Amino acid sequence: MSINDENNVNESFKKNCERKIAEYNALIEQKNEKSDFYNGIYERYKNPVLTRDHAPLIWRYDFNPKANPFFMERLGINAIFNSGALYKNGKFYLVARVEGADRKSFFAVAESESGVDGFKFWDYPVVLPDSEKDETNVYDMRLTEHEDGWIYGVFCSESKDKTNPDLSAATAAAGIVRTKDLKTWERLPNLKTLHSPQQRNVVLFPEFVNGKYAFFTRPMDSFIDTGSGGGIGFGLCDDITNAVIDEEKITSRRVYHTITESKNGAGAVPIKTKRGWIHIAHGVRNTAAGLRYVLYCFATALDDPSRVIAEPGGVFLVPLGSERVGDVSNVVFTNGAAVTPNGDVYIYYASSDTRLHVATTTLEKLEDYVFNTPRDQHRSADCVKQRISLIEKNLSHLKNAK
Repeated sequence: MSINDENNVNESFKKNCERKIAEYNALIEQKNEKSDFYNGIYERYKNPVLTRDHAPLIWRYDFNPKANPFFMERLGINAIFNSGALYKNGKFYLVARVEGADRKSFFAVAESESGVDGFKFWDYPVVLPDSEKDETNVYDMRLTEHEDGWIYGVFCSESKDKTNPDLSAATAAAGIVRTKDLKTWERLPNLKTLHSPQQRNVVLFPEFVNGKYAFFTRPMDSFIDTGSGGGIGFGLCDDITNAVIDEEKITSRRVYHTITESKNGAGAVPIKTKRGWIHIAHGVRNTAAGLRYVLYCFATALDDPSRVIAEPGGVFLVPLGSERVGDVSNVVFTNGAAVTPNGDVYIYYASSDTRLHVATTTLEKLEDYVFNTPRDQHRSADCVKQRISLIEKNLSHLKNAK
């Protein structure tokens, strides 16, 4: 960006404008590098790929010096985080959740050639058809490149719960849009699940299942609590233009005293590998400091994506260091991963509802992790036995290697 040095631009405006332009350009051009973190599963990067400072200046400032002589931020951005992801035609595309200073969220497309840095937003945010008149807020879009030829976006559509006088009472539904180019979006009716009063964290499966559209859902009794919802659901519908699911089968279940105890939900669109569909989901447990969100993985069968065939125990990714601090602390969340033709996987995860990061791995490593990591034994005594078994195996191996 640059600004013309016009005579009618006062010194304060010019100085502050040029400062912000320089800072913005430096941020976009900043190269990212891998951190020292190591677990053999994935590699984390030092810098977030998107922050509120990545929001274009033309979204935030009035560039008319007469109307804005001090170059004040007129429409502030609070955070940029949970993002759908897509790799297409040699570029990485993120449809990020952008939260304004007014607490309203909207979607915007950022693109990069590297996938780890250089993300730059398009000039205009995504404009969704305003067909849901009670809808107040939208967020957390998952992008599915479906075999029917469309790119679908499934997101949370939030409205005021008019049956409850509490101002914070809300209802959540799964909104559905589709596009061919990420620029023009067609809005379809919200998903209806006949036995679940509310839905969020819904993901559209990328292939037909028995000739039908398939969704991973999260049945909920209320806006925050899952209540009787047993975990991540799976359901089929005949018509995506009027999506109705009459039966939900629970796949990855919530389990007492695990990372999914309070609730869990689908994350990125399932990733197809030779051995099964790999899911990167989020699990939530309650602590003395509040809810803690982490990522975990499981796999479902190629011939039946509702059937779980592998469940590595424990966490896949947790917030570390400064990632633990933000608007909603101690949280990591994903709703997007991109896979390149050579099998590289870019996992975009947000920390503390504030910023977006990336971790990279490969299909081969993901398969190894998901199918060869031991399951959770669910009891301390059995977990000790499991760990002792590994220790004895290692001691024997090291002894024989001498």
